[in-house]
Amino acid sequence: MANHVLKEANQAAGLHGKEDKKSFQPHVPQQPNHKDNKDENKMMDKAMVVQALKESFTKLDPRKMVKNPIMFVVEIGFIITLILCFTPDAFGRSEVEPWFNITVALILLFTVLSANFAEALAEGRGKAQADSLKKSKQEITANLLQANGKTVKTASTSLKKGDIVVVSQGEMIPGDGEVIEGLASVDESAITGESAPVIKEAGGDFNSVTGGTRVVSDQIIVKITSNPGESFLDRMISLVEGAERQKTPNEIALNTVLTSLTLIFMIVVVTLPFFTNYLGFSLAIPVLISLLVCLIPTTIGGLLSAIGIAGMDRVTQFNVLAMSGKAVEAAGDINTIILDKTGTITFGNRMASNFIPVGDASLEELHYWTGISSLHDETPEGRSTIELLKEKGSRLDGSVAAEGQVIEFRAETRMSGIDLKDGRQVRKGAVDSVKSWVRAQGGKIPADLDEEAKEIAREGGTPLAVAMEGKIFGLIYLKDTVKPGMKERFDQLRKMGIKTIMATGDNPLTTATIAKEAGVDEFIAECKPEDKIEVIKYEQSQGKLVAMTGDGTNDAPALAQADVGLAMNSGTTAAKEAANMVDLDSNPTKIIEVVSIGKQLLMTRGALTTFSIANDIAKYFAIIPAMFMLAIPEMSALNIMGLSTPLSAILSALIFNAVIIPLLIPLAMKGVAYKPMSSNSLLKRNLTIYGLGGVLVPFIGIKLIDMLVSIFI
Repeated sequence: MANHVLKEANQAAGLHGKEDKKSFQPHVPQQPNHKDNKDENKMMDKAMVVQALKESFTKLDPRKMVKNPIMFVVEIGFIITLILCFTPDAFGRSEVEPWFNITVALILLFTVLSANFAEALAEGRGKAQADSLKKSKQEITANLLQANGKTVKTASTSLKKGDIVVVSQGEMIPGDGEVIEGLASVDESAITGESAPVIKEAGGDFNSVTGGTRVVSDQIIVKITSNPGESFLDRMISLVEGAERQKTPNEIALNTVLTSLTLIFMIVVVTLPFFTNYLGFSLAIPVLISLLVCLIPTTIGGLLSAIGIAGMDRVTQFNVLAMSGKAVEAAGDINTIILDKTGTITFGNRMASNFIPVGDASLEELHYWTGISSLHDETPEGRSTIELLKEKGSRLDGSVAAEGQVIEFRAETRMSGIDLKDGRQVRKGAVDSVKSWVRAQGGKIPADLDEEAKEIAREGGTPLAVAMEGKIFGLIYLKDTVKPGMKERFDQLRKMGIKTIMATGDNPLTTATIAKEAGVDEFIAECKPEDKIEVIKYEQSQGKLVAMTGDGTNDAPALAQADVGLAMNSGTTAAKEAANMVDLDSNPTKIIEVVSIGKQLLMTRGALTTFSIANDIAKYFAIIPAMFMLAIPEMSALNIMGLSTPLSAILSALIFNAVIIPLLIPLAMKGVAYKPMSSNSLLKRNLTIYGLGGVLVPFIGIKLIDMLVSIFI
């Protein structure tokens, strides 16, 4: 792949290079706290449970039930046994007591309602989130800019794509758009939950604004990018409601397998009377229905939809909006993640990392005058310099600079500093500019200054010289700092079997320095938008699934090409349209949480499928011997659970089959705990816990239920 061939990060050392991508905005959102698990607790919120119970009955509509073939079969069984309750001989002479028909009908109804309740409860969480968003959607008055330069008041609902509005301090942004003029702080807490305002400015990658957010400072001119009813908030509401979520490929495949098993068992049960009649005995229809319900995988059939919906809701709890369940599921199978360097792996702002004295100056002198020059410097570089001085234990004497005249940084001078009240002047800035200033003061240039400055540049940093009057004391080493904990997070991805690739416009040696410090597996230097697509296609050609994070218009093609594209809400409209996920917190590293949730979704589905199939083994030993013991006494040898009577055995298996679904709802909603491990270890764990457990639990449960049932029979 030309000069963009992937290289191991530890095979190179760093040289200075400048990335061509705009620096990440100063605001770095904090990791979401998952609402301190309050959202998990909301699963059992009283109002939500009551609503889910109501919808459980609404979903009994056969037109809705047919979408879940397994539970549809159970509902048909319920309808047949319900008919037999009132007309026992409707399908031929009845050989069972009426109470048995009634009991079976009630158990089957409970089974269907439990499955409907699980799905309704999962959907209810999404609808609750949607209701919360609807509250933030309100009628806003917009200042529509006319062709003559004047503004007129108009309702936000009448704005259309291409309209230009003026939004001043304290006003709500009336619709989704892009800042075309000005710069302002915007409070996005109504959308993201993050209290700290973010900077939005014309040009670059951080000009996208969302309707319903508030401007807290300055004034901006916004070009509307969506028509009424098509805003980002409208899309969020429709997506999180979750009523019509499409099934993912994996879910469709599993549904096909489960439906096939159901069809096979239906054929077996339908043909069974022909064989029993030949042997001289018959089986009652309620008994055959009970056998069918216990044979088919009702447990996973009842929970499958809830598992998928809950997976998407868990992503939403991380303030990530998934455009489809397919994206969440694909995240669980990701092999490669491509991340931008600036704003993703690094802070994006060059920050102080070291102080290097030159000439005969001491480190203490350099610290002192650096502190004097930076106390009133509110730039990211200035604040980071003060923080580093504090970390090194340096004394900051604010009284010396208290009444001085602050010299702001100017592009012409490329310096900043302070003129003290006693007449002394302190400056810091670009090395060449400070050298010229010192010469003008009649001072001398230290012999080692240029070499130290070049060494910093070779390591990918930026040197700032610090001088007072005619003397240069040393250099501040600025560099784009790797975010804390990134190395550990990449180690976590490595344990998941996921390769990390850093993409940047820096030259190869500078890139290698950051890559080695961050701990990524590979990197792409001097990267252009088309190079990202090339790498994604190359990885996909190897049969791998690829995730990509981005925020700029130049990232849009790669986000669209990737299997999982995570766009930042602070980024451009083009990036958000191209991606299949949007991070409302604009925290690019959250892709790690998305991957974990995707894997958790797949694990939960696999674990409960294993448990469901293992359940069936125990139910076979309960119901099959019970059905044939009277006609074939030898079958009693298979009654290893020692169940009391054939009828109690059938009812016990049927009751267990019904109650296990609601008991597993919390696990389906919360998900199986995910820990990074190999596929073999995961398979062994599932077979041990959910396979063996799925066999043992029904044996114990059915026996206990039989002991209770036998009391009443």
